[in-house]
Amino acid sequence: MLEAAVLRDARRIVVKVGSSLVTNEGRGLDAEAIGDWCRQLAALAREGRELVMVSSGAIAEGMKRLGWTIRPHELPELQAAAAVGQMGLVQMYESQLSKHGITSAQVLLTHADLADRERYLNARSTLLALLAMKALPVINENDTVVNDEIKFGDNDTLGALVANLIEADVLVILTDQHGLYSADPRKDTNAQLIDVARAGDEALERMAGGAGSSIGRGGMLTKVLAAKRAARSGASTVIAWGRERDVLLRLAAGESIGSALVATTAKLAARKQWMADHLQLRGSVTVDAGAVIKLRAEGKSLLPIGVVTVEGEFARGDVIAVRSPERHELARGLANYSAAETRLIARKPSAQIESILGYSAESELIHRDNLVLT
Repeated sequence: MLEAAVLRDARRIVVKVGSSLVTNEGRGLDAEAIGDWCRQLAALAREGRELVMVSSGAIAEGMKRLGWTIRPHELPELQAAAAVGQMGLVQMYESQLSKHGITSAQVLLTHADLADRERYLNARSTLLALLAMKALPVINENDTVVNDEIKFGDNDTLGALVANLIEADVLVILTDQHGLYSADPRKDTNAQLIDVARAGDEALERMAGGAGSSIGRGGMLTKVLAAKRAARSGASTVIAWGRERDVLLRLAAGESIGSALVATTAKLAARKQWMADHLQLRGSVTVDAGAVIKLRAEGKSLLPIGVVTVEGEFARGDVIAVRSPERHELARGLANYSAAETRLIARKPSAQIESILGYSAESELIHRDNLVLT
């Protein structure tokens, strides 16, 4: 049975807010609204929850500071607006969170950072370290330097990618709508609010409307697609009105607000499904019969000593295939070492990795948590 109160037991939460909310429809950063969200985040942090904020608003704030009323189309002007606006955006979050004793951190990401496996792992390690330190990361796209993020990107998608990155329990998308409706409520008086549904249900995409406000880039469709993406790693999504009183606290208390798009796949299974179906393979290793037994029958990690040959040129964090002696693919997983390094440590005990390479990242070539049988 689908459960609308997906935040009640959530420990790790990603909250995304859009430009129209952050800047009060382009009139400049809304200190009162941002302060209210920060107050709620601080209260949730005191409950022991881990929180990440994904915030739009840099370009919109830059437009306001530069005196522009219409969003420009030329890339250099968009990048300039982002550079000007990001200064005010991060300063606002830092000042509001510090009032409640919360340390904040600015993290600028691009979709390329999360597509490249080594940078993905580095970003993941940084964010998890910040959470362990009780710091609250404030994340935005790095619009100043990456053109495709401005042209095609949206922070709904970034919020989902961050949820996957840190294996969050829930993604909360705060928007200027009360949730997902069966039709556009601004045009259809019979439109009904969708209280709870399964993330990834194709019917939701047909319900979702088109473009968002003149300030932001996303619409309801990007939010539905973000929920679908987040569900691949087991994270459910809530879409709710950002100006609802105590919206985050009430959601965390189990109240049904907005639309809950529930992930129906267990977190670990979803992550392994993602590895099996959605990542491009950069190379492969062939293993001996003993390693096949360890992987298939015992559910063990793949150690370098079981590797016979290495094919392709892959880096640490790339997804590679694991092949049997008969060259059949039996698994896929995230490599802890590059192809060149794997060639050096193949057929060697893990205890010799440091003496061969000069360092030891992991004792396994592929940890069992990062490996899926095919």
